[in-house]
Amino acid sequence: MNEENKISRRRVLSGLGATIAAATVAPAFATTGALHTELSSPQDLQDPTTKFPKPPFKGQSQSWPGLAGQMDPRPDHGETSYKGSGRLKGRRALITGGDSGMGRAAAIAYAREGADVAINYLPAEEPDAREVIALIKAEGRKAVAIPGDLRDEAFCQRLVAEAVRGLGSLDILVNNAARQQTHPSILDISTEQFDWTMKTNIYAPFWIIKAALPHLQPGSVIIGTTSKQAYDPSGDLYDYAQTKAATTNYVKSLAKQLGPKGIRVNGVAPGPIWTPLQVSGGATQEKLKNFGGQTPMGRPGQPAELGSIYVQLAANDASFSTGQVYGAAGGSGQP
Repeated sequence: MNEENKISRRRVLSGLGATIAAATVAPAFATTGALHTELSSPQDLQDPTTKFPKPPFKGQSQSWPGLAGQMDPRPDHGETSYKGSGRLKGRRALITGGDSGMGRAAAIAYAREGADVAINYLPAEEPDAREVIALIKAEGRKAVAIPGDLRDEAFCQRLVAEAVRGLGSLDILVNNAARQQTHPSILDISTEQFDWTMKTNIYAPFWIIKAALPHLQPGSVIIGTTSKQAYDPSGDLYDYAQTKAATTNYVKSLAKQLGPKGIRVNGVAPGPIWTPLQVSGGATQEKLKNFGGQTPMGRPGQPAELGSIYVQLAANDASFSTGQVYGAAGGSGQP
């Protein structure tokens, strides 16, 4: 083959290669472009000050522990708004107080992110709990309902055992359940009432974490629900505020203890949030009517506004976050 023919052959092969490469790459670029357009579609801005109901609220009262389904307005836990993207696919979570409030918001968000979820609640909260279980199952995820009183150490141990058995394992633990009752004076709090708050808010997480720890592998997470009351306590929540300060402290202490084992521990500090705690003795009727009105947002938060925080703290991409407390208080409180 002479030199001229060799050059012509190289040009043909070069052109053919470029054509094949272009044909191969073009569909990929076309797909990527379409996907980018879909993912980058603009979302309408939402004014946070008017996104949810503002005070004044109507007076209302329920016996402890209260039901979200009977509140007016009914709290938003993300039932229709939370959209998942598989961030917790294959994970298994136990959430105390998962029937309402932040626990319910976390349960809905976790299920929509691909996790199986077990929730604990008091038997009196069964109507709310049934709704949560149905929402988890609607996502095609495993849902385990475990009613019971967290003031009982034996039950706390059984709770973890039943969650592990029902879910197959455990790698997310959310200690969210709490008791809150308003008392204008320390003289109004009986030893029995004080003990009830301490057992629910401090003893129960201690018992549950001890029972759960042998099941948690590196990469697992523990999340505690603390409160702005830990930093800026109200005068009429003397006992409750103490427990939230303790929660914040155990988050930071346990994070140091479990960090070397690859287990992260973080907290969420909400407040004021529209939940059954407020209408079942957690706030006076006077406070209830203007609940959340003192925040810069001029309204209380909704549990739905915290669901994504619980997801972020549980997700693998938050792997360097431990011993942290994420606040969501509408511009008031700390951190």
